[in-house]
Amino acid sequence: MAYVPHSICLQTPIGQVVISGDSRSIHRIHILGQDEQDGGAGDAPPDSPVADAAHQISDYFAGTRTAFDLPLVPLKSKRGEALRQAIASVGYGETISYGALAQRVSSGARAVGGACARNPYPIVIPCHRITSSGSAAEKYSAGDGPSTKAWLIAHEARHSTGVEQ
Repeated sequence: MAYVPHSICLQTPIGQVVISGDSRSIHRIHILGQDEQDGGAGDAPPDSPVADAAHQISDYFAGTRTAFDLPLVPLKSKRGEALRQAIASVGYGETISYGALAQRVSSGARAVGGACARNPYPIVIPCHRITSSGSAAEKYSAGDGPSTKAWLIAHEARHSTGVEQ
């Protein structure tokens, strides 16, 4: 069987979101900045994980989805998987500091920050929910950076009650 890449580009309130993968899994979700544009809509069969991701992410932006069930490419290290799961465990509408999440999983704040920065699945693995402590400047490696992160957090705050998964 030949490898056939699938991709879909969604228009969202935070800009274009490009989802790529194949017939088995999602490989990447890329939030483009407002100044970036992806030329087309992409192509994915209706039964592919990429099409399913597009539906789930659209539901998220509609305020009707709080969690995702998608086949993601596993990480190669157990520690990386543990950090990904820790980030994924932060609930919809909640935030936690890098340091507090690090304590929860017996890690360091820098390790959590690094996992967030390298996260290939923003929104689905909700690294936007991991925040700086005190008055430290927020960072976010997707879209337009901190303004995208702030929008996602505010979106979840608006929709955090009465939403089905």
